[in-house]
Amino acid sequence: MSLDLFHPEMSVREVNEISSLGLAHIGDAVYEILVRTYLITSGSTTGAHLHKDTTSLVNAGAQAEAADRILPLLSEEETGFYRRGRNADVHNIPKNATHAQYSRATGLEALFGAMYLLGRQDRLRELFSVIMEGKHAA
Repeated sequence: MSLDLFHPEMSVREVNEISSLGLAHIGDAVYEILVRTYLITSGSTTGAHLHKDTTSLVNAGAQAEAADRILPLLSEEETGFYRRGRNADVHNIPKNATHAQYSRATGLEALFGAMYLLGRQDRLRELFSVIMEGKHAA
C-alpha cells in the first residue's frame, strides 16, 4: 500500500471497511493534535498550562459538547460516520463521563477519523473552527 500517512486520501469504501472503533482511534489522535496546535498557536506556552488546557478540551464531556455544536452542520454522510462511532459498543467508560457523553465523544472521534482518512482537511478545519469559536487559550 502506497498511502501518504500524513495526507491520506482513502475512498469512502475503504473508510467504511474500518471499524467504528478504528475510526474513533485515529480520530482521537487527530482531534488531540488539532487541540494541541490550537493551544500553542493561541499563546498557551507553559507545560502545566498546555496539559491542563489540553485535558480540559480533550475529554468525553468537552468532546460531547463539541459534537452537539457541529451536529446541525453535518452532511448525511458525515452524520453516518458520527452515528457509527456513537453507536459503537464501548465497554470502558471513564469515571468522569456518562455513557451518553462517552458515546457522543466517540461519535465525534469517528467523524474526525473518517474526515482525516478521506483527506478532507478543509472540512476538518471548518468543523474544528466551529467547535473552537468563543474558546480562548489560557
